[in-house]
Formats: sequence, structure tokens, C-alpha cells
Amino acid sequence: MNFKLFIARRYLFSKKSHHAINIISMIAVTGVAVTTMALVCTLSVFNGFQSLVAGLFTHFDPEVKVTPRQGTMLDLDSKEYRALSTSPYVAVCTPVMEGHALVVTSDRQVPVMLKGVADNFMHQAGISDILYGDGEPVLTSDILEYEIMGIQLAGRLGLGVSFPDPLQVYAPKKGERVNMANPLSSFNHDELQSSGLVFSVHQSKYDSDYMLCSLGFAQRIFDAPGKASAVEVKLAAGATPDHIAATVGPGFNVQDRYEQQEDVFRVMQVEKLISYMFLCFILFVASLNITGSLSMLMIEKKKDAATLRSLGASDSQIRGIFMDEGLLIILAGAVTGTLLGIALCRIQQVYGLIKMGQSEGSFIIDAYPVVVQPMDIAIVLCTVLSVGLVSVWYAVRRF
Repeated sequence: MNFKLFIARRYLFSKKSHHAINIISMIAVTGVAVTTMALVCTLSVFNGFQSLVAGLFTHFDPEVKVTPRQGTMLDLDSKEYRALSTSPYVAVCTPVMEGHALVVTSDRQVPVMLKGVADNFMHQAGISDILYGDGEPVLTSDILEYEIMGIQLAGRLGLGVSFPDPLQVYAPKKGERVNMANPLSSFNHDELQSSGLVFSVHQSKYDSDYMLCSLGFAQRIFDAPGKASAVEVKLAAGATPDHIAATVGPGFNVQDRYEQQEDVFRVMQVEKLISYMFLCFILFVASLNITGSLSMLMIEKKKDAATLRSLGASDSQIRGIFMDEGLLIILAGAVTGTLLGIALCRIQQVYGLIKMGQSEGSFIIDAYPVVVQPMDIAIVLCTVLSVGLVSVWYAVRRF
């Protein structure tokens, strides 16, 4: 065994002449362990929320969304759309038309995001899993047009899942100024019947603003026959967004689910980074105990250092003993904290001990979600070892 490591291990576990050194050493190990555990748990909770949000989006957002780089509409007679709809990499290809409209009931007027979808939308999206009510998921039948709105939007309109009177839908005509003498003449107008269904994505962005209708209805109300604002794609087995990008060419944006919700995930990444930085600062403060512990130990072991010099040990070797002593403290705290953090995350996954709120069912989930990622564990260990190494070096640099 390396004699420096051997002596450092003896110093770590042996009883000191001053009991305070033992106490400070234990505080140092405990501080590093607790901070490491907090880092593992905090990063895992953020991973859990990201996984939860991604899972919620899958019910409404497509696997891949294709939009034109220039302009807001794409032509459904274009060669790019025909190539996309017949591509072997595409399982379901759904043109959609999104736009802002005004929905009027007998006593309320609410702006909505109207989303017209093709008949195969139910096969492309997982929305059938989040529909509630006794109706059928049909958006057009003979001469009637039907809607499926978000559950919060129904509340804003003062409606139930089903209602007898049709909704009045208005959208401004393209290229026309509002006629102040007769404002309604500047708007396209149509009606939507109740489908007896609502959807609930558990995301206010959708549940409070979105209303589904047929693609033909949206094209008429927005003056865009034969057009679509986007094409939503369900990938075939083994296909990737890169295959879709190669199919449509450089004139189109191809986004997966994470890119479609880039703002949401960027905010979560920033929050995760800020939490990491705060905990790193706490780790730095905790590592000062290592500096204090080593400083007191070096003062106590001055006679031992003189004896080692007499036996032929160099100054660098003696400094190395205390460097190894500090590294042992760091490793003990880092390994203990990592194992405790992983264990706590596992307990939370299985038993859900830490709840989101006092009332069950108040949130989407009852307990905080956690997902432990190996990359986060590696980052935590590197951070703890780096901060601890700086503290150890500072303590022994002038010995």
C-alpha cells in the first residue's frame, strides 16, 4: 500500500489528542454527504417533472410537426406534401389549420385557438385517451360541424360537456379593415354544434384555449381553402424526424415534441441550473469544514511530520499525506451522500412519501416525481470532488 495513503487512513480513523478535530472531521464528512444527497435528489426531482410534462404533451402534440419556414400556410397540393403523405417513414399524416377566433354564446364572448384537423387526427394523436363525455369523436357529419373543446374552455364559456344551442364562431376576413358601420361584415361567421365531448390535457395552454373542429371548417372560417398551417406526423416504426426533414426538404421546419415545447423545457432547464448553482454554493461552504479539519490536524501532527522528514520523506510526500486525508473525507461524504440520495429517490418512486399537496387529487400526481439519471450522478460526483479538492489544496498548500 502507498505509505501516504496508509498514514492518511490511520489519521482519519485514529483518535486525536484534541477531540474537537474528530468532531470537525465528522461534520466535514456529514456536510459533504448531506449536500451531495441534496444535489442528487434535487436534480432527480427536476428530471421527474420534465418526464411528467413530456408525458402529458404526448396526448395532444404530434410526434413530429412540419411547418413552412416562410409564410404561415402550406399548400396541400404541393409536391412536398404529397411526398410526405406517401412517405414510408410516415404512419399517419394529418394536415391541420390553427388560428385565433371568437366564440360567442348567449351570454359570453371568448377568444379561442381554433384547430381544424383532418379526419385521421384521432389515429395520429393520443387524444382519444383524454376525452370525457358521452358523445362520439366526430367533427363533421353531413351539413353539421362539431367541436371538441378543452375542459377549462368549457368553463370559461359557461357550458357543460354537452349543450343544445350551437356556438357562433367569428374570424376576421383576410385583407379587410373592420367596417365600423357594420363590424360583423368584416368577419367570417359559422356555427359549431356540441359533440358531447371535452378533452383534458392537464395543461392550461390547451385546456383553457383550444377548440378542435374539422379541417374544412377551419379552412372556411380562415379563408384558406386547400391550405394548412402545419402537418402533424405520426412516425412509422424505425423512422426519425431526420427522415421527415429529408423528405420535405430545407423549406420546412421539422420539430419533435421537445422542440415544439422548447420554451417550457428551457425554463425547466434554467430552474434546474439555478438550483444546482445554489447547492454548489452550499457545498462550498460545507467544504470549508474540510479546510478547518485539515488545518487543525496538520498543527497536531507537526512532530509526526518532523519524524517523517528524519526518515527521509520529502515535503511533497508529507503534503501528499494530508492531501490524501482530505480526499478520503471528500470521498466518504460523496459516496455516502450519493448512495443516500439514490436510496431516497427510490423510496419516493415506490412509496411517494413527499406529497404535492394536502388534498389527494388536487394535482396531476399526488407525490413529487423523481427520475435518477446516470449523467446527473456523474456531474454531482465531479462537482463534489472538484470543490473538495480545491478546499484540500488550500489547506495544505503552505504546509
